[in-house]
Amino acid sequence: MKVRFDAMSYWRLLRRNPEYAKLWVAQVISLTGDWFNTIVLLGLVNEYSGGSGIALSFFWTLRAIPPLLIAPIAGVILDRFNRRNVLVASNLLRALIVPLFLLANSPDRLWIIYVVTVAQFTLSAFFEPGQTAIIPSLMQPDDIVEGNTLFSITWSVMLAAGAMVGGIFAYYFGATAALIADAVTFAIAGALILWVDDNLPHVLTLHSRVRDEAPAEDTSFMEGLRYLRRTPQMLAAIFVKFGLSLTNVDILLTVFATQIFVIGARGENSQAILWSALGFGAWLGPVLTNLLNDGSVKQMRRLIGYGFLLALLTWPLLAWSPGLGIVAFAVFIRAMGGSINWTYSNVIIQKTAPDAKLGRMFSLDWFAFHLAVIAASLAHGTLIDNLGVERVNWIIWGTMLVALLPVLIWYWIVPRLEAMEAQDAHIQVAPIAGD
Repeated sequence: MKVRFDAMSYWRLLRRNPEYAKLWVAQVISLTGDWFNTIVLLGLVNEYSGGSGIALSFFWTLRAIPPLLIAPIAGVILDRFNRRNVLVASNLLRALIVPLFLLANSPDRLWIIYVVTVAQFTLSAFFEPGQTAIIPSLMQPDDIVEGNTLFSITWSVMLAAGAMVGGIFAYYFGATAALIADAVTFAIAGALILWVDDNLPHVLTLHSRVRDEAPAEDTSFMEGLRYLRRTPQMLAAIFVKFGLSLTNVDILLTVFATQIFVIGARGENSQAILWSALGFGAWLGPVLTNLLNDGSVKQMRRLIGYGFLLALLTWPLLAWSPGLGIVAFAVFIRAMGGSINWTYSNVIIQKTAPDAKLGRMFSLDWFAFHLAVIAASLAHGTLIDNLGVERVNWIIWGTMLVALLPVLIWYWIVPRLEAMEAQDAHIQVAPIAGD
């Protein structure tokens, strides 16, 4: 069965799964505000810090640290309590926190941006894995691949549109208006998710069967780690985002937009162009590979290999780039590979883990992703400050060598997983002696 990707198939998907559709609409609204926020804050950090690479990397790092620290708590809460209510609380609290960025109105108040960023992304550490973990509960099992693809495409389209509109909006109306708009979108998205009915009949039947046939679920974090250790398929799926993000491009993208090829007072417009290129690439990646996707874990692992190779092409393109156009094309290629890997690793986790463990698995996935982002951000920021922007090509070629490692690891892992699964399948169908 090939996974379809035309617009009408997604319309039918939303009509078949109305509770999923509500979550999707909430995502559209929230993502619009997210990019207003990001464009404004990157411009302010760059301006208030005098273009410091360390300051920019510190900002990205502070967005990534909360998922590292919160993952053990977030995963347990998402598996122990109602996931919909956790999502609602996260959005409404972020609607209250985001306006605090308005207090950072001068260079000596740069620290406020950092503190509020930590608070915002502490709440995001509950929302992001929770949103992915709840998707299978809101739709029919046969729709899960298509549903995750739509979420990925939506993120990509809203990144492209939101970054462009956010840059223009901030340029004409200012940072204050953009940040207020972000807070409003969080509040609206939270209200929409509150309207989601997560007690669908097929989900209640599944939960009842699991409860009747198995002992009480151990929802501790340590049990999640034990499950991860004894399930190599899950370890491989969690490696995907980690491996790709070891060479995270965010710091370099920001430097290109705000210090090398600057358009706009704080580089708002050049940022908008690059983030939009990232969004269009992220949209196109899974749309194309879904032509080859039969919905099986085996095929999705192979498509992830193509994603790693596409991301690897980013680095020679960036090193060669004579202008913003080539940088945008490199980011576009990078996003195609990244979106392929993000989408299919999510589906593999959903297909591999039982529902009662999805919160912890996605929290650990989020933990691994942000651990890699922190390492890449700190490395790039430090290298830029020590070598200077004029030697950014040296940094890019060094990053390419690092990016090659997860590609080699993935192509080493996949055949071994396939051999192990083939052996398990042979054992399961082998005839019993005496038959």
